[in-house]
Amino acid sequence: MTSLGQILAALEPADGGFRGVIPDNWLQGRTAYGGLSSALALHAAMASDTDLPPLRSAQVAFIGPLSGAVTITAQRLRRGRNAAFIQADVTSNAGLGLRATFVFMRDQESRVDHAAGVMPDFAAPAADAQGYSHSVVAFAQNFEFLDRRDGTLGAAEWLRWVRLKDRDGVDPVVALMAVADCLPPAALKLMGGPAPVSSLTWQINLLTPAPTTTDGWWLLRADSSYARAGSSAQDMAIWNTDGMPIAQQVQSVALFG
Repeated sequence: MTSLGQILAALEPADGGFRGVIPDNWLQGRTAYGGLSSALALHAAMASDTDLPPLRSAQVAFIGPLSGAVTITAQRLRRGRNAAFIQADVTSNAGLGLRATFVFMRDQESRVDHAAGVMPDFAAPAADAQGYSHSVVAFAQNFEFLDRRDGTLGAAEWLRWVRLKDRDGVDPVVALMAVADCLPPAALKLMGGPAPVSSLTWQINLLTPAPTTTDGWWLLRADSSYARAGSSAQDMAIWNTDGMPIAQQVQSVALFG
């Protein structure tokens, strides 16, 4: 299997970005796994400018399918004293597949210090924990999973520890971007089995400038509070193994069934 680090190392410089290939082991149906294409976009954005502050927010639109040879481009939209906005596009033979806007911003002095909510009651994996990998969905073979499987979860809620199997040669924030989209759409649980679904948009807001965890494990949660007429809205969150909140997310999903 081709790892994320190997994909990034094989990228060739091109005008405004890179050219590369999405291997079959990173596909999700007929398109690239959204976490991979978003990670490629972030990699290009980070390489497009110098001395960028930490990533604090990403807005991603999954516009069309991506597979095979791809081009990743990035351009500065605005850079001020504290923040930089960079747009990145990923295109393939089918056209524009992904467009993302990344916001990089330094910490600011503030008299506000507020954090609400607690990590779900799902203990971090032990040092010798061995997660499972999906064999049916190609991209999932690159990850390890440990799921919460009891009656405490909501009807449209996922709770899962996830880690990227091979993290060598990958910036930690790029690796986190690859992991962050690793849950199935929450509304899929309401459909009673496999069904065609498609993520439309995704926003992730990082709550710390330098996310870290132990042994690569991140706790991901997704919960859909609305699914009707083929559209679902879901809230998502990420914690590290110390129970610290790392990111808050929202995602819009199309349901075909």
